[in-house]
Amino acid sequence: MDLDLHGHPSIYRSAPLSADDVPAWADLVNHLAVVDGTEEFQRVDDLRAEFERTGFDPLRDSLAVWDDEAMVAFGVFSVPPTTDNDGNGRGYLQGGVRESHRGRGLGSALLETLLPHAADLVRERHAEVTASYLRASGGLSGSSAQGLLSDHGFRVVRYYNELTRPLNGTVEVDTIEGVQLVSPGAEHAEATRLAHNDAFRDHWGSGPQSAATWHEHWTGTSRRGEVSTVALTTEGTVLAYVLCSEWVDRELYVDILGTVRTARGRGVAQAALLRTITEAARSGSYDVIALGVDSSSQTGATRLYERVGFTHKLATTSMQRDLPLTSS
Repeated sequence: MDLDLHGHPSIYRSAPLSADDVPAWADLVNHLAVVDGTEEFQRVDDLRAEFERTGFDPLRDSLAVWDDEAMVAFGVFSVPPTTDNDGNGRGYLQGGVRESHRGRGLGSALLETLLPHAADLVRERHAEVTASYLRASGGLSGSSAQGLLSDHGFRVVRYYNELTRPLNGTVEVDTIEGVQLVSPGAEHAEATRLAHNDAFRDHWGSGPQSAATWHEHWTGTSRRGEVSTVALTTEGTVLAYVLCSEWVDRELYVDILGTVRTARGRGVAQAALLRTITEAARSGSYDVIALGVDSSSQTGATRLYERVGFTHKLATTSMQRDLPLTSS
């Protein structure tokens, strides 16, 4: 991809991301997490794993902008192999510009370069759908990212709340007859994937996880299986799950929590979450546990989290640009 650098060809150079760029990429991502207030930190190993992600072709799906040896902007897009729960094709964009290099058109240049390629990949991967879209995080309300995306045809479609809870002691874990709470092992991976696809079948913006993408999540370098929890029947069926990662030292993050629809209303997810809180506190490895939740969730997730001691920390926006079915 060629990037129009808006009159700065002698200052900047651009190229797709490579594995050698990961330390500079991590430095930029973590800079953005601070200056934009999103706290979306990433470790070097986590970003290195992106190059092994199913369907990711860095030569086609990424672009970095450099000022000498410093990465000052980047953009990456991805298209899941499955549609969302409503049968729509979907793609996701992420990126940003170093604070000291904003106001020079780099963000617009990245979007204008990546958008057509991302749209083409969505259409290529989901040729039979009746609707498709691209989504990106707009960061905090009123952010420069939100303004930039709005200028390029995106609109706010959802708000997500980040919640946090201190890990300053163990809690009493609910006992539910016929349900066993354990840390997940490799033998639980496929059953948990199937439970997840059932649990999130009625969640906005979600889609079924393929075996390949689920395996990548299950075996990720930041995953913390020892303090995650699956709730099992006596026959070994997964009823609920709390899967956690550690992206920031001493902060445990709940990546995914769900309950199969037939088990809802029994307190199974709450029991699983309480077990994870207790195991994390006992480990001595974490000071806080955090998670994100759709502010419009219809499953009562926010009420569950508040009952077990989570409080609001910040809110971010999800933005969407609808795509035509054919290239213009």
